[in-house]
Amino acid sequence: RERERERGAAADPAAAMSTEDEIIRIAKKMDKMVQKKNAGGALDLLKELKNMPMTLELLQSTRIGMSVNAIRKQSTDEEVTSLAKSLIKSWKKLLDGPSNDKESEDKKKESASSSQNSPEAREESTSDSVRMKCREMLAAALKTGDDYIAIGADEEELGSQIEEAIFQELKNTDMKYKNRVRSRIANLKDTKNPNLRKNVLCGNISPDRFAKMSAEEMASDELKEMRKNLTKEAIREHQMAKTGGTQTDLFTCGKCKKKNCTYTQVQTRSADEPMTTFVVCNECGNRWKFC
Repeated sequence: RERERERGAAADPAAAMSTEDEIIRIAKKMDKMVQKKNAGGALDLLKELKNMPMTLELLQSTRIGMSVNAIRKQSTDEEVTSLAKSLIKSWKKLLDGPSNDKESEDKKKESASSSQNSPEAREESTSDSVRMKCREMLAAALKTGDDYIAIGADEEELGSQIEEAIFQELKNTDMKYKNRVRSRIANLKDTKNPNLRKNVLCGNISPDRFAKMSAEEMASDELKEMRKNLTKEAIREHQMAKTGGTQTDLFTCGKCKKKNCTYTQVQTRSADEPMTTFVVCNECGNRWKFC
């Protein structure tokens, strides 16, 4: 038995390699089916994939998501499209990071359903050159990084759905429309905010919702925290200005070294925590705080 266990342990790397090889084999078969426009046998291949242990690394190295999505779009067999959707949905979960917005997580089911079933999420064909160009630019922005490859997202379809939602709201391709499109593109390309793009690709944020999001809603977690802190500081400074403060010579300014200061104490945390003291130098205007 011990020898059998040792053999099994030694075989693990080979097993991992064979899994990758098997997935690549299936992907090639599916790609040929798409090229020949004949999805016969696709269901068996999808069932094979369903029984295979999938990891994010395997999704990225084999690009199986793209092959499955191509089969899904081409096949008219409901069982094939249903299983393909189910696989892609389960693989999307591998991309969900711990830093994703709580709001996105709360609305995951609702948004994913909206992106697949609601009429707002369906893109309409258009011959308008401005709209077509905007769809291309949105699709290109969604391709930033490799997330779209790993989950098998159709960036062209998503780009068209986002543009359609923007156009349906504004009913024009004027400057307001163009600015709305540009702001979506800039935020999708932001390297400091990959979670936004990931949430759009995964369906956590539906195309219709993304089309309407404000700059504050699209901002990265880091920028949201910065804005929150700036707001708190503004409130504290307002409280200081309102109370006027108390003049004292107990504090020495670290900038001009003089002791002509005014201080104010504000409760910034819970009631049982010490108050925060804000000090302003009356000579040079230097400000500092301590608890």
